[in-house]
Amino acid sequence: MPADTTASSAPQGNAATPPPGGPTSSEHAERASGLRTIRKVAPYLWPDNMPWVKKRVVLALIALVVSKLISVYTPIIYRNAVDALADSGVSPLALGAVGLTLAYGFARLMTVGFQQLRDAIFTRVGQRALRMLALETFQHIHRLSMRYHITRKTGGLSRIIERGVKGVEFLLRFLLFSIGPLVLELVLIGIILTILFDAWYLLIVSVTIGIYVWFTFAVTEWRVKLRRVMNDQDTDANQKAIDSLLNYETVKYFGAESREANRYDAAMAGYEEAAVKTNYSLAFLNFGQSVIITSGLVGIMIMAAVGVQNGTLTVGDFVMVNAYMIQITMPLNFLGTVYREIRQALVDMGQMFDLLEQPAEVTDKPDAPVLNVTGGRVELRDVHFGYDPERAILKGVSLVAEPGEQVAIVGSTGSGKSTIGRLLFRFYDVGDGALSIDGQDIRDVTQESLHAAIGVVPQDTVLFNDTIHYNIAYGRDNASEADIVAAAKAAQIHDFIQRLPDGYQTTVGERGLKLSGGEKQRVGIARTLLKNPPILLLDEATSALDTETEQEIKDALNAAGEGRTVLTIAHRLSTIAEADRIVVLEDGLVVESGTHDALLARDGRYAQLWHRQQSDDDG
Repeated sequence: MPADTTASSAPQGNAATPPPGGPTSSEHAERASGLRTIRKVAPYLWPDNMPWVKKRVVLALIALVVSKLISVYTPIIYRNAVDALADSGVSPLALGAVGLTLAYGFARLMTVGFQQLRDAIFTRVGQRALRMLALETFQHIHRLSMRYHITRKTGGLSRIIERGVKGVEFLLRFLLFSIGPLVLELVLIGIILTILFDAWYLLIVSVTIGIYVWFTFAVTEWRVKLRRVMNDQDTDANQKAIDSLLNYETVKYFGAESREANRYDAAMAGYEEAAVKTNYSLAFLNFGQSVIITSGLVGIMIMAAVGVQNGTLTVGDFVMVNAYMIQITMPLNFLGTVYREIRQALVDMGQMFDLLEQPAEVTDKPDAPVLNVTGGRVELRDVHFGYDPERAILKGVSLVAEPGEQVAIVGSTGSGKSTIGRLLFRFYDVGDGALSIDGQDIRDVTQESLHAAIGVVPQDTVLFNDTIHYNIAYGRDNASEADIVAAAKAAQIHDFIQRLPDGYQTTVGERGLKLSGGEKQRVGIARTLLKNPPILLLDEATSALDTETEQEIKDALNAAGEGRTVLTIAHRLSTIAEADRIVVLEDGLVVESGTHDALLARDGRYAQLWHRQQSDDDG
């Protein structure tokens, strides 16, 4: 993983953003050819720490070779059966033809049987690889920084993952069961044709195969470009659909249903045009392949027919040649299909591996220790930070929250209040200065231990599309039922839940849309209380509540904050008047600090904000 970058580094626009320094020209060439994807997928076939996978791969290859040997010998049995019938008429020797016919049928059955045995043996290898790669991608996405996620569209991201993961098993089967076995079968058939007939048969077969492969690869490369355009249009349409559905209420507020439908339809029109071109190109490819194969087949059959007329070949030989050409056609058609699908899969998986190569902006240092919270003292020392290097947000902020102290951070919009909360949770790293807990720089400890020490109640609580019970229990893994109920009571939501028909098993809908803003906020508060962290960060935690409920929640939060360090980011000053200390931010700097009464007596910036809000409330 690349080294940490500072929080002021440039935003990362999409999954294809290269790591610092950018990929070299050779890396660009490797990506374009798909070799990078093959190189990354191949180890799943032969992992050092999973001998059972190697065993299954070997057994699958054995079944494959046996299947090919039987398949190549089957037309010879067919020829002998035809010759036996042609020579014997209705004599008793016809029993030999019957036996050969049975042998022919048995050989075909064994060919299919070993192919299916191969697939049955290999399927767990492919599914394990799919599962591991999907998990790796899922975990990597969670490791990526906040900066990445706020610039990336969820719909496009999910579609990239979906298409990429689906191609894993197919690509593994291609690596193991396509090129090598196809070459083996063609070589064996070429040897048989040369031995039983002459080199002209081999020449025609070789020329036919060469032209077929060249045509297939050339046209498929053209189709890959069309496929890439189609994927882009598909991703764009999916992004617009999900974005519109996530903003359902906004669409309704502005009566924009037709506007959204037209916007989505325009994106789908682009997809339709690209898909039509892709299907046209597929029809051209299939017809061209048929012309090449049919020409080779007819040429071989004419030579065999002449040989039968001359008496140098038997009718069985004629039939056998036809059977071999049909047998060649099948894997060649398979090659065309596989190559098309593989090139498409390489495009899809290439985007997913671009995502996996996206560097995490915030990472743990090697051998970073866990955070040791002894009291919960939070300190910012001359902290500078900007989301964009051209625009600083914090310009040298210093403040201290002592263990058990309730410190409120206030200021006008854009002063940097919420940014301090994001830095404390290490969604970003500070540019200059330091942020420490109990004397430990948070950049030096593991993110997992840091996150475990801080409980956050955000301004806009987002819930999982699951039950209220699940959302509260999310605060602490394996929490007891009694602890969950106690947290709900402390957040003043237990009685409301009890009145619901399904109680704690009530589903909240996507992002909690079935609950009101105040109900969502109280579920979020209960979730944080259940976590029971030594440090609480309240980011406008009561902003969605009415005055009466706000006071109840304030009492619950005050009780929960006993013995803990509490940082409150507030816009409504009436909610933090009782804080031990109030820090006033203005334009990224601390301009005042003190108690509510002391700041009012100073008649500075805080007093201005307070009187303005009081007059607004009175009005």
